[in-house]
Amino acid sequence: MLKTSRLSYLLLATLLSFSCANTVHAEPTTKLTVVVNGIRNKTGEICFRVYDSEKGFPMRNSSEIKSGCTKITGNSVKKVFWGVQPGTYAVAVVDDQNGDKKLNKDFFGIPQEGFGISGNPIISIQTGTPKFQKASFKMTKDTTINITIKYSLDP
Repeated sequence: MLKTSRLSYLLLATLLSFSCANTVHAEPTTKLTVVVNGIRNKTGEICFRVYDSEKGFPMRNSSEIKSGCTKITGNSVKKVFWGVQPGTYAVAVVDDQNGDKKLNKDFFGIPQEGFGISGNPIISIQTGTPKFQKASFKMTKDTTINITIKYSLDP
């Protein structure tokens, strides 16, 4: 009888804990697919950084929300980022030939490796590095963006 009583209390406690628990509502997530076109090199990798604000965009590797690299297998590569919350994002990519996971520049700040930014904005000495707002896009559902890689500044 004592064992039955303990079992009843355990069952009652379990049922009460379920009824008192808060229901968790997960935020919907989406899938971001980034396709990089115009790759000249057949070695190395394309490194991706996804930003959700202007903080660190597009150069800092410490402020992105998602990142990763994909081996170059042709003149186009694709990277999928799962679990991205709906919102506003911008993406920066680098044709990383030396494996340091960053865009190498010369003394004057001119890129020495291929690079690209979402929205494919003009990047020249006159325009400078694009701001987050110019390169950003809104995601409310699964999204695919295309970035054309550049190997020099625009005229």
